[in-house]
Amino acid sequence: MTMCAIESSTGHSDTGHADTEHGSRTEGEGEGGTEHGDGRPAPGCVLTADGSYAARLAPVDGSLVPERWTLDGPEPYAVPLPGGRAEEPGAEVQPLGDGRVLVHRPADGPHGGRRYEKHTFSLLYPAGPGTGELSLGAIACPDEGTRLRLLPPAPCGRRAYAVAVGPRSTALWLVAGGASGPERVAEIPGRCSGGVWLDRTGRMLALDRETGGRTKSVVVDLGRGGEVSPLLQLAPESDDRVLLADPDSGLLLIRSDAPSPGRARLGWGVLGSTLPVRFPECLRLPDCTVTPFAIQPGQVLAPENCAVALRIDSADSTDGAFGSWVGVWRPGLRQMRHLPAPEGWLAGTGLWTADGVLRLPCATPAVPCAVALLYPPVPERRRGENDPHAPSETELPAPAPAVGPVMRTAVPAPRPVPLQQAPLASLVTK
Repeated sequence: MTMCAIESSTGHSDTGHADTEHGSRTEGEGEGGTEHGDGRPAPGCVLTADGSYAARLAPVDGSLVPERWTLDGPEPYAVPLPGGRAEEPGAEVQPLGDGRVLVHRPADGPHGGRRYEKHTFSLLYPAGPGTGELSLGAIACPDEGTRLRLLPPAPCGRRAYAVAVGPRSTALWLVAGGASGPERVAEIPGRCSGGVWLDRTGRMLALDRETGGRTKSVVVDLGRGGEVSPLLQLAPESDDRVLLADPDSGLLLIRSDAPSPGRARLGWGVLGSTLPVRFPECLRLPDCTVTPFAIQPGQVLAPENCAVALRIDSADSTDGAFGSWVGVWRPGLRQMRHLPAPEGWLAGTGLWTADGVLRLPCATPAVPCAVALLYPPVPERRRGENDPHAPSETELPAPAPAVGPVMRTAVPAPRPVPLQQAPLASLVTK
């Protein structure tokens, strides 16, 4: 069994004090459901792992139309991919590495006198002035209460996966990139949420599995027929989830209530390390939902230097007072920088380049397809910032979102603590 320690709370250590009733929320209720099935807000669009393409359901005259963004050229551009009818609420889209867009459409249908949910999958692509569509087949979920959703894009860009979460088990499906139609590749005991790829090949998948009333992260090895092994288990009675991972550095972003039972906290660790998971005080924001969405790649053996982008949603955003903004944080430092969100940011979506540029997709009526570039400089460490027992720094106040479009912005930017005995140490470059 894989067990991970957490750093004890003494003085001003990273674990700090327990969350209060009005403390930071690392879990949010997105409108119309969530992307990961665990309460996190759904992102505004979906990016391929290499950032070449994006896809979203764009509002057009009161309807939802699939839209593909090409992001690897001199300028980003969007291509609408309307089908024979508007997409219904609950539909999902995901770009593949070749530019085609997978669309998942749930639909009800009769089955033996009962109603069941049927899920169809198709690939959309530009075809002259219209849209080409290749049907991939369907999945039937006859069990009442079963929910099917797409997993994040596979790193290879050639395949796409979905999970069907039933009352007692979770089925993992290959829905695009297989030999013929959707293929069931694994059956996992328990109800699974989340979904994080741990390597560059799309073999190792982390899921958050609920069994016995507790949620723990496990690893599904697709190269060994869906073999399941433990990944993150901080305490017997804690709920431990993996939110984000970077294969280059081994950095993991996690959420757990181990340091403060009943109150989920954001923390970080390093895959294959023997150091404990740490829960920085600067990631706790009163009355805000904090969701990490991108990690800077290319920082081999230096997870503490990785820049992490976080979506921050104010609890008062319903009245328009604050809305969403961007946080930038590095595990090696003890503060988070709060940056105004560009106008039209598709919240929760973005990608770091290896040299530290944050690319944020944006859409406004005037500029329906754009990418804002943020350049947080690498900060110099001051005395004491490298010391894991140094006092936490005061967080900076969060500004309101920018009023106008921001396309190129230079901003001031502000040791993961790792998963003991993690079974995936071989995935981290030595």
